[in-house]
Amino acid sequence: MSEPILKISQLTARVEEKEILHDINFEMRKGETHVLMGPNGAGKSTLGYVLMGNPKYEVTGGSISFKGKDITAESADKRAKDGMFLSFQEPLEVPGLSVSNFIRNALQQKKGGYVRLWDFKKELKKNLEFLDLDDSYAERSLNVGFSGGEKKKIETLQLMMLRPSLAILDETDSGLDVDAVRLVSKGVEEYQKDRDGALLIITHSTRILESLHVDYTHVMVNGHIVATGDGSMVEEINEKGYERFLNSVPGGDD
Repeated sequence: MSEPILKISQLTARVEEKEILHDINFEMRKGETHVLMGPNGAGKSTLGYVLMGNPKYEVTGGSISFKGKDITAESADKRAKDGMFLSFQEPLEVPGLSVSNFIRNALQQKKGGYVRLWDFKKELKKNLEFLDLDDSYAERSLNVGFSGGEKKKIETLQLMMLRPSLAILDETDSGLDVDAVRLVSKGVEEYQKDRDGALLIITHSTRILESLHVDYTHVMVNGHIVATGDGSMVEEINEKGYERFLNSVPGGDD
């Protein structure tokens, strides 16, 4: 069995003196898709922010290893350069920075060198068409004036262009209509095909998972991972909800 690309060991974390994550443990390997589910306020998004190195969140115990290196104390920009990617529930708007320049700069940072403009534009155009986005989006300011669905498509575009070693998708299907979910799901499926990266999907819904292969499902309640299973657990949660998991840990911080 290959070495894990991500290993989380006894991870605890807090924000503003409030402990939110408690003793989190799991591993991910290349080509695997993991889903983190749980009720609202369970701490799912917090785990994504902690993995990405958001300075608002303080790790108070345990460790995070990425591609064999302890990154517990590393900054978010170093993690991104190493190949970690986080999509946001509410993507940021950046006036004056075009979608094209943002993605090309990110690619150059990741590769540590120049990215040929012609090749980049060709790949960008192909992926824009795949996501049913007009070419004009490439020159628009990042997420400025975009609808919620357009923002999520642009994040999926980044995923397809950057091909990160680890992609963390936080509520990517939130607020999307059926057609937008289908396109975003197709983009995620394209990323899965390479089998060179690992994918962690954080969600309390199951819409985006309907056409995706899932290897492992984790359920979080009150900042604890209370159950882990295979992809069939997604369907069980879809049918029966979280009731059987809610009493798995003592009451605590959401």
